[in-house]
Amino acid sequence: MFHIVQYRPLRQIAQNSLSSMCLKLMLSRPAAFAQIWKSWFSSHSLVGNKNILLMGPPGAGKTTIGRIVGQKLDCPVIDIDDDVLETTWNMSVSEKLQDVGNEQFLEEEGKALLKFSASGSVISLTGSNPMHAAGMQHMKKNGIVVYLDVPTAVIMSRLKSMKVDRIVGQSPGISLKDILQFRKQFYKRWYDIRVLCGGDIAPEVVAERVLDAVKRYQNSELETFISTRSSRSGRSMEKDSHKYFSDVVTEGLAPDGGLFVPERGLPEFTAGEWQSLIEATYIERAQVILERCIHPADIPASKLAEIIGTAYGENFTCSKIAPVRHLVGNQFLLELFHGPTASFKDFALQMVPHIFAYCIPRSCNYLVLVATSGDTGSAVLDGFSRLHDTDKQRIAVMNFFPEDGVSPIQKSQMIGCQKENAWSVGVKSDFDFCQTAIKQIFTNSDYTGFLTVEYGTALAAANSINWARLLPQIVYHASAYLDLVHQDIIPFGSPVDVCIPTGNFGNILAALYAKMMGIPIRKCICASNENNVLTDFIRTGVYDLRGRKLIPTFSPAVDILKSSNLERYLHLIANEDGQLVTQLYNQLENQGHFQLRKDLLEKLQQDLVAGWCSEEDCLAAIHSVYSTTGYILDTHTAVAKVVADRLQDRTCPIIISSTAHYSKFAPAILRALRIAEIKQNPLSQLHLLSSYSPLPPVHWGLLETLKRKGNDDHQVCAADMSMLMSRIETLIQNHFM
Repeated sequence: MFHIVQYRPLRQIAQNSLSSMCLKLMLSRPAAFAQIWKSWFSSHSLVGNKNILLMGPPGAGKTTIGRIVGQKLDCPVIDIDDDVLETTWNMSVSEKLQDVGNEQFLEEEGKALLKFSASGSVISLTGSNPMHAAGMQHMKKNGIVVYLDVPTAVIMSRLKSMKVDRIVGQSPGISLKDILQFRKQFYKRWYDIRVLCGGDIAPEVVAERVLDAVKRYQNSELETFISTRSSRSGRSMEKDSHKYFSDVVTEGLAPDGGLFVPERGLPEFTAGEWQSLIEATYIERAQVILERCIHPADIPASKLAEIIGTAYGENFTCSKIAPVRHLVGNQFLLELFHGPTASFKDFALQMVPHIFAYCIPRSCNYLVLVATSGDTGSAVLDGFSRLHDTDKQRIAVMNFFPEDGVSPIQKSQMIGCQKENAWSVGVKSDFDFCQTAIKQIFTNSDYTGFLTVEYGTALAAANSINWARLLPQIVYHASAYLDLVHQDIIPFGSPVDVCIPTGNFGNILAALYAKMMGIPIRKCICASNENNVLTDFIRTGVYDLRGRKLIPTFSPAVDILKSSNLERYLHLIANEDGQLVTQLYNQLENQGHFQLRKDLLEKLQQDLVAGWCSEEDCLAAIHSVYSTTGYILDTHTAVAKVVADRLQDRTCPIIISSTAHYSKFAPAILRALRIAEIKQNPLSQLHLLSSYSPLPPVHWGLLETLKRKGNDDHQVCAADMSMLMSRIETLIQNHFM
């Protein structure tokens, strides 16, 4: 067994004087002494019997940072290289490596770990320790593994200046960069917490980040959720009913009809932390951002990595997942249609089903309800149909869409995506009815209670009212900005505008959240079609549905009058005043309108500007862009392009969210390109478009879905609540009983 080496320089240098100072402080300023004692006790209780294991590549600063952390916690510090390996071998690590070679070195190193034991210590691992599975399993049993994530370029620069020559795996023909890249898979396997470390960050700052990260890891109580309609007094009285991430994923809608939001807001990244992600892949960026938004008590980092890898691995046709493409001038397209169902909804809905399956209790079946204005339905059906077979047996999804309010290809796609646990129901009404119906079902406690008691089945939501739907959207807005920096379009810190076709306010809200987390977004431009209630609201502060009827347009995904996620934004700018939000939405429900106070409107207009686009201008934009660039915009992206042209001031780049692939709207595209429209089935229309060799090509996933047989087989229901509830009950009986 190895002896623990303590590193306590402050105590060695000034033990006597320190004791004297404490005594004087206790007698003269008892309040100040109490605060210092509270801080000291908090630091010590942070570790307890657990070890803090610092892990990372050679040159990450593990030894230096370990000493600083140990000093702050006043606990033993152990460096595996110096205090364990060299003591055991009676030779330097570099001599041992030279003596036995790479493979034998790893084995010897692992054996040393297996004989090692400590508690309540800060331990700096070697860069190669994580490559020995048994050794790391032994260390992790009594430790919290903190990954010091330093960009590869920074590590290479440090190692070069240090003239390090003892890296395991280093040999002629194998580059240092390759070695570092290879090792990442082992670091990612073992860590509990990640700390981002840029190039010029002082070790003291990194040490503070380590302590903050460990505190967060050990205290999930801080990351609770509240309803947008809960009052502050009500929250203080309901301390025993805290909601955590797992709860809000499962429940979807708050019991009072509001939407869940994090009580302490979203995490902020420093400029250095964002810059450390510039060279990262999309999947790596997603992992880092989502780790900070989801507490490891809800989803551990290793499981989150598995979910992200499954969601964005082979399911997307583009290796960059969400590429940014230059369009014209200072306009760039964020292509969000490379997922399996060809819309931006795939970014959330390839992830959410796996998050949901992980978070829900095993003792209950779940029926996920979703309302769609076009794209959400097929994305939900596809995502939940990709679950493991055991999860499909306990999780089913039911998709309601306006029977005559989506494009023919969208309808064929939703019907074609039906699987053994996923069904579509056409409703003889519009999207607003479908969405309102689902909200009413969730807040009908008698009905939901009946389903639970009678059938052992709970209801859940997959619309963007579910908090988990928003988080993956934050990622692609942040990633788009980092891509512009990576492409040398802008230096980090320079602002951009974003323009987003908006209906339910979820996508643009995610951009606003990315801004809050530190991405330099200047203005979010809200682009509406002829259903321009949001444009009027952002310009005037009046949300008015009186006398408005939904207008079917070429961009059906934003044919929405009641924007659900706007509620989250109003709660944010109203400083979490749930009573005000409740008042506004009660007024909207009962009187059909509400008006913001002047101060809140001014806040809103600091973030948002808005415009709308006619049907004629939408088609003209598609034709114009194709004529000049050869690129085909879908109808929603065309709406955003028209509004961006009108509202941007050309002083900074503007990122236009391309939210769907044009293949989904073939009749409108054929019309816009002035190709003779022939009354053919959706598959024939796609083949016709493909014959023009468009950019980008026709979406493969859509073609495959439309080729499936049985694309006319779906249920149709009247716009009647009792009938919808009856369909739900029938589905539960057929699938779960």
